[in-house]
Amino acid sequence: MKSEFNRIGLGADHAGFELKEKLKGFLEEKGFFVRDFGTDSEESVDYPDFSHPLAEAIEKQHLDLGILVCGSGNGVAMAANKHEGIRAALAWDPELAKLGRSHNNANVLALPARFIGEDIAKKAVEEFITTEFEGGRHERRVGKIAC
Repeated sequence: MKSEFNRIGLGADHAGFELKEKLKGFLEEKGFFVRDFGTDSEESVDYPDFSHPLAEAIEKQHLDLGILVCGSGNGVAMAANKHEGIRAALAWDPELAKLGRSHNNANVLALPARFIGEDIAKKAVEEFITTEFEGGRHERRVGKIAC
């Protein structure tokens, strides 16, 4: 997997823990630096506690991209998108992950652990990490996201 990005943040709540762990191994096997923001078990936790630190690390350019996982993907995306420099894209298949990068310059991928399997999640992550932002007409639109 070739990518210009090599520093990836991962975070999940209890519902996304198992998938996060599988994605962590997948990315490390591919040679990426992975910073794991937790959680570290299936014990009930609050997704903002992991989304906000990951988003801050991307805003500070300590990481290139982030991947957040919760049951629906919505909670982690909503929390991350509260940060001005974050564009979190919810995706449940590889094509949506690719479009999030190519059209929206997403820097965080939000995955719904209760709605996708490991293989689809890995393919979505691969598309997200290897796809470049197209710019052009999309640049203007992305520029209008921040208020």
